[in-house]
Amino acid sequence: MKTQKYWAKAVLSFLLVLFTMPLGHAAMIIMEKTMSETALHAGGFMLGVLGVVLVIVGIFVKGDTKQTLYGLFGALFFWTGWIEFLFLYYARRFGTMCELEGGALMPFDQAVAQGMDIATKPEYLILPATFGLWALFMLFYLFCIPTGCDFINWCQKVFFRSRKKEIVAKPIVRHTSLVTFMEFNMIIWTSYILLMFCYDDNFLGERHFITLLVGMGCLVGSFFIFKKQLKLASWGANIRMAIATVIVFWTPVEILGRLNMFKEIWVNPQQYKTEMISILIAFVVIMGIVVVNGIIVKKNKTKNTQI
Repeated sequence: MKTQKYWAKAVLSFLLVLFTMPLGHAAMIIMEKTMSETALHAGGFMLGVLGVVLVIVGIFVKGDTKQTLYGLFGALFFWTGWIEFLFLYYARRFGTMCELEGGALMPFDQAVAQGMDIATKPEYLILPATFGLWALFMLFYLFCIPTGCDFINWCQKVFFRSRKKEIVAKPIVRHTSLVTFMEFNMIIWTSYILLMFCYDDNFLGERHFITLLVGMGCLVGSFFIFKKQLKLASWGANIRMAIATVIVFWTPVEILGRLNMFKEIWVNPQQYKTEMISILIAFVVIMGIVVVNGIIVKKNKTKNTQI
């Protein structure tokens, strides 16, 4: 029996999540270049507050698609405001150096003043220090939560074998908004830590064959995740799977951009206004399609239930 594939939903869900990547990067760059330092950090903190509010509101709204969208945008604002901007604040406050093209280190302000090509900003250089915290969360997911994540399921099967049901026995209460929120943050956190270790010359280096292998593996892996995404009939489930597809797909994009294989237009959005505005318009249109279709599906289900 042939499994039905939902190409339209899968592609639109993928694009919806994909466009948040360049738009999020561009928004951060614009904020950094147009706001005073005090306003920047205050604005970043408020973004994090907004993210928390969105994910909490998402717990109480009705509808799988709505809950997923609240969780997604809550995660985006939370990660940008309370992760990236807080790292940026403390990295600059305590004078963490940035990494230049070629691997040399230099104080960030000095590099900017001299117009140097910055390969890695200070906030990202200290991100690998959160590895222990990341491992803490992974232990929790690995031992305590039955999950739909293929990677964690695989780890549980390898480590626990026949005792999996005994060790991972009691699921916590499922809130779709919170699940989406945690999924986005955990996957993007994992991706950043992986990339920072790969880029570090003390471990591998940006041109090391293992770094290139990681990029290739993620590219191939993203197609396998998308293949699974094609089988998901609901918008909510499709968007949640698209988060994994996009972040895994974005890993080789980051590596290729690091190697100057293409121009990252979101790094200099003021120079590529037409392209960035086009991405924004496409994002808004797709968002409208998803929201409208999600509402229609919900209404149809309600009618069928009443009948």
